[in-house]
Amino acid sequence: MAGKLENKVALVTGGASGIGRSTALVFAREGSIVVISDLDVQGGEESVGLIEEMGGHAVFVKADVSNASEVEALVGKTVETYGRLDCAFNNAGIVGATEILVADYPEESWDEVININLKGVWLCLKYEIRQMLLQSKGAIVNTASVYGLVGGVNSGYVASKHGVVGLTKAAALNYADKGIRINAVCPGFIRTPMVEQFIQDKPETEEQFNSLHPIGRIGQPEEIAEAVVWLCSDATSFITGQTLTVDGGFVAQ
Repeated sequence: MAGKLENKVALVTGGASGIGRSTALVFAREGSIVVISDLDVQGGEESVGLIEEMGGHAVFVKADVSNASEVEALVGKTVETYGRLDCAFNNAGIVGATEILVADYPEESWDEVININLKGVWLCLKYEIRQMLLQSKGAIVNTASVYGLVGGVNSGYVASKHGVVGLTKAAALNYADKGIRINAVCPGFIRTPMVEQFIQDKPETEEQFNSLHPIGRIGQPEEIAEAVVWLCSDATSFITGQTLTVDGGFVAQ
């Protein structure tokens, strides 16, 4: 039986690990050709290898999402190689400085997290949309966060993810009548390398993270991946400008 996205071309940024890698694998499972991008070359190529092991087709293209020329080249390479771009998952992101109050937050850390988490999503949208306009169709999902919906102590990260939510809505409205759907996922705490750095060998921290979610645990990358691929499929053809919160009940509290 054909997959939900058979023969579609899907681009995944931040695809070297975590949510990005898992989503690339689900895209491939559903029949897509996958272009994986990241700054981590080894991890990106490992993601490609995992897709090839399952009989899928993928390539890796190194790119810094905060650099306009590199993002333009990434989308250009995708189209040059496969002729089109059907789906995009703008997922690359960093945590930035943690547990630092606003008045003490380092300017260089602020610039870094905003450049990657927010400007990076905007740049990806800019060049992805230009291609999708030529096709009169496309689906894009951006990674926001539960901290794009509620406050938290990490001001740079919180600001960047609130920005992603607003940018997603604005972009969706810009292109709703052009056949391009743009949505965002807002994950809770997910067992990725980003979260593992906080809980590794710290069972009390892991228990604290688990307790933040009414469902009683943190999430798995695959649980976000399934939501992303669903949002890119024809099953969601009337959904645009939305934030799909996948968080075990975190923001319902």
